[in-house]
Amino acid sequence: MAPQQVLRLELPLRDRLRRDEFEPLRAAVAAHFGAATQALALAWTAPFAVECNSITGALALGFDSDLCLQTCAPSRPSSYFNSPSHRPLQQHGWRPSMLLAAPGIDQAKALIDRGVAADGSLSLRGRPPVTAMMLGTDDATRRVRMALYPPPGLLRAPGVDVRHAPAAELAAARHVVLAITGSVRLALDPAPDWTPGALADHLTSVGGVLSGQDAQSTVLEWIASGATASHGAVSEPCNHLQKFPHPQLLLLHYMQGSTAIEAYWKSVAWPQQSLFVGEPLAAPFARVPRVRP
Repeated sequence: MAPQQVLRLELPLRDRLRRDEFEPLRAAVAAHFGAATQALALAWTAPFAVECNSITGALALGFDSDLCLQTCAPSRPSSYFNSPSHRPLQQHGWRPSMLLAAPGIDQAKALIDRGVAADGSLSLRGRPPVTAMMLGTDDATRRVRMALYPPPGLLRAPGVDVRHAPAAELAAARHVVLAITGSVRLALDPAPDWTPGALADHLTSVGGVLSGQDAQSTVLEWIASGATASHGAVSEPCNHLQKFPHPQLLLLHYMQGSTAIEAYWKSVAWPQQSLFVGEPLAAPFARVPRVRP
C-alpha cells in the first residue's frame, strides 16, 4: 500500500469524540488524501461516534449539532442515496467511509479474509444459488422495513433466492448473502451459513453503539458470526425508514457489482447516525476483478 493511501492518527480511546476533537480529524483527512481517494476505511473500533453523529456520517456529511437536540428528527439527506455514482468525491463532494472493526484481532483478520474471498465469487457461472433472508419478528416497532422487502422468488433467475421467513429460520438457511431483520437481540448461535461478502443488519435503536452498553445486540455480533459488513445507529433514530438500509436497494446495488461500502451507503437516505462496519471492498457480484492494495 502506497504511503499516500495511509493516514496514521492519534485519537482519544473512548466511544464518542467531542466536536472539537473531531474537526482536526476531518481536516487531516481532507489534507492527506487526494482526488483519487473515493472512500475511507477506518481501522479501529473506537471512537465510533461524534457526540450523537456516527463517525462515518460525520466524516462524510460534516458534524450536525442540531441533530443532537432531537435525534429522532429528520437528518441531513445523502445525495449518494440510490446513486449510480462510482466517484462520490467528484460527483457528491465527500467520501463514504466504513469502520473496519471486529471484536478482536483474529476476528478482524478473518473479516478481511472474507472480504478478499468474496470478490467476484458470485459472478461465476455454475456457482450454487445464494439466499437473501428477509426476516420477520413480532416486534411491531422494529419490523417496519418488512414493507420494503423484495417479493420472494423475485431474483431466482440470477441465482439469488429471496426468502421471507421468521427470524428463527436464519440458522437453518444455506449460503446466506443477506439477512435483514428488526429486533433488540440477535440469535446467532449457531452461526448462520454465511457466504463470503454477506451483509446483515437489524433495525434497532443503538445497534451501532459498539461498546454494547445498552443491552441491545450490536453490529459486532453480526461480524463475529461471520458476516462481512453491517449497519447500526449510534444514537436513538426512532424507526424512520430513511435512517436504515432499504432492503431492495441494498440487495440490488450489491448484485450489480457494487462493493459493500457502496451498496450500504447507497441504501440509506439519512445516514448521519448510521455506522457502517465491515470490509468495505468486498464485492461478490463484481464481474471484473478489482485491484486491491
